[in-house]
Amino acid sequence: MPQSSIREVARHAGVSVGTVSNVLNRPDLVAEATRVRVQAAIAELGFVRNESARRLRQGPPAPGGGVVGVLIRDVANPYFTDVARGTEAVLSAHGIDALWCTSEGSRDKELRCLDFLHEHGAAAVLIMPVGQGAESVARARAHGMGVVTLDRELPRADGCTARADHGAGGALAARHLIDRGRTRLAFVTGAPNSPPCRQRQAGAVRELARDGHEPLLTLPQGDMTPTLGQEAARRLLALPRPPTGVFCANDLLAIGVVNELLRQGVRVPEDIAVIGYDDIELAATAAVPLTTVRQPRNELGQIAAELALAESGTASDHVHRHVVLAPELVVRDST
Repeated sequence: MPQSSIREVARHAGVSVGTVSNVLNRPDLVAEATRVRVQAAIAELGFVRNESARRLRQGPPAPGGGVVGVLIRDVANPYFTDVARGTEAVLSAHGIDALWCTSEGSRDKELRCLDFLHEHGAAAVLIMPVGQGAESVARARAHGMGVVTLDRELPRADGCTARADHGAGGALAARHLIDRGRTRLAFVTGAPNSPPCRQRQAGAVRELARDGHEPLLTLPQGDMTPTLGQEAARRLLALPRPPTGVFCANDLLAIGVVNELLRQGVRVPEDIAVIGYDDIELAATAAVPLTTVRQPRNELGQIAAELALAESGTASDHVHRHVVLAPELVVRDST
């Protein structure tokens, strides 16, 4: 008989995942009729406990054991994995296991991941949410998990947050291009509703307006990959007046933009200057080493892990912290 998951047992018995957990770990907390129904579902579905299931959350993990979830958007994006590695290093030093999940930019999958983390005993979750993140934070809270969000500004009651100052980062990028004499600027971004991207855009808009330059041209691409950066470059070159400077919402887009400009015979930076955001490893090794705005990725992950450990505690005097780190301009050959 195939082995079932705890979630399948819960659905079959018509109870919550938490009830199944109590039947397995604290049967004294469950009414006799409910316990019999769950046990019948376990027998019928062939459920077999494993170590992950055994650790369904009965309270926060103590140093030396436990699980903290790390829910990122895209494992293929070096920015997300760099942050998560910083997180995992701190958790490991405390004897805590990191359980990685990816939302792939889907809110529905993000919510399923939170259910999965609860099912596997996560006392806290570090999340890079899709959209504003309020629904996901509420789901995690409903599961009794502590929450630390990255790259979002949330109400103080919703948990700890850690982020870079993206508005300041956008201003750094625009000011650098303006100081290089590039005042007709385009902003190539991913999803237009991404809060960090909107903040980067707003910072650039403020810098241009301060000096009375042309408004920022914004080119949303839906995602932030080198392929879509190439497509953005083609769209920019087709304009009657192409920009003299391009600010990209991340380095992957910027690398794609530079590659396509070079392929079409456009000189970088002589004809068009390009600046990225994040300072991933590829930025320094690109065909034209990329000027970028560096986010302190590893530090961000480490701080988020420390916050997650605090969030998973039970101290009544715990105060949510909201950490904002400053970005840094890294100048290379693309500007």
